[in-house]
Amino acid sequence: MDTNQQIESLKQALQVSPDNMPLRKMLCAALFSARRYDEAEEQYTEALAHARNDEEIKQGLAKTFLALKKYDAAQIVLEELMDEGHTNAEVKILYAKAAYHNNNVQEAHKYYNEAISEDKSFIDKDFEFQLNKKIKESGQALGAHDEEMEPSSSILEKPKIKFNDVGGLSDIKEEIALKVIHPLKNPEIYKAFGKQAGGGILMYGPPGCGKTLLARATAGEIEANFISVGISDILDMWMGNSEKNLSGIFQLARESAPCVLFFDEIDALGANRADMRQSSGRTLINQFLEELDGVKYSNEGILVLGATNTPWYV
Repeated sequence: MDTNQQIESLKQALQVSPDNMPLRKMLCAALFSARRYDEAEEQYTEALAHARNDEEIKQGLAKTFLALKKYDAAQIVLEELMDEGHTNAEVKILYAKAAYHNNNVQEAHKYYNEAISEDKSFIDKDFEFQLNKKIKESGQALGAHDEEMEPSSSILEKPKIKFNDVGGLSDIKEEIALKVIHPLKNPEIYKAFGKQAGGGILMYGPPGCGKTLLARATAGEIEANFISVGISDILDMWMGNSEKNLSGIFQLARESAPCVLFFDEIDALGANRADMRQSSGRTLINQFLEELDGVKYSNEGILVLGATNTPWYV
């Protein structure tokens, strides 16, 4: 039986038993192997609807997105996998390739080296050559971060996905539209009523419910810049550096407005000050609130999105 006959047999079997997940995975893999990537994407998406937290399906979908040159979508799926603790060598090599095509050579270099150190079978000389070439052309340093270095503009993204690429979440889409999309598209009307574009929205829910995807889609909807900030991008062991890092990120967002600034695990920055025993924690929260208030600098054109799994700590 050739590959196409096998695929047709699997499709017929699935019509009889649509909830048979091993069968559906076999069909996905067969379509990918046959380079029928559009069909593979459709089947992987359908499989994910049946098994939302299946690591194998998500990894297969990410590979399919890469094959289809949907690099933003691939990176989102891979980030979700890593957030859930799935950091095997194959996930890292896929992430490295997605990051490379999204012009983030530092991330690509980091995860490629981690992947091949864990599993030598993932060594890809052609990819290494292209990655090193892009590093030289971009002039991005790959050494340790200078403590005095300002946030690099390389953390800026211009996502291509939009709300139509995100299923459900209609209420929060409407809220985001009122806060930023309509004001940016109709500035005269909003200014007449004394309203400004920008503001803040807190998204909460369990891992994998689409918070990061929706944040990227928000930026894509208005063709705005996007900055994704993890807690590791801010915290520093030296006194005062965390506050400096946070201020620098906000300043970069202001210079790049319209800009969507997305804070993952925002509960680490926005915890209740009464619960903080260390003065350094309270100082960082104070800095965060000062940046959000926009008293010292204007935050017009900036939408701050925060995501957390534990909103009761914010």
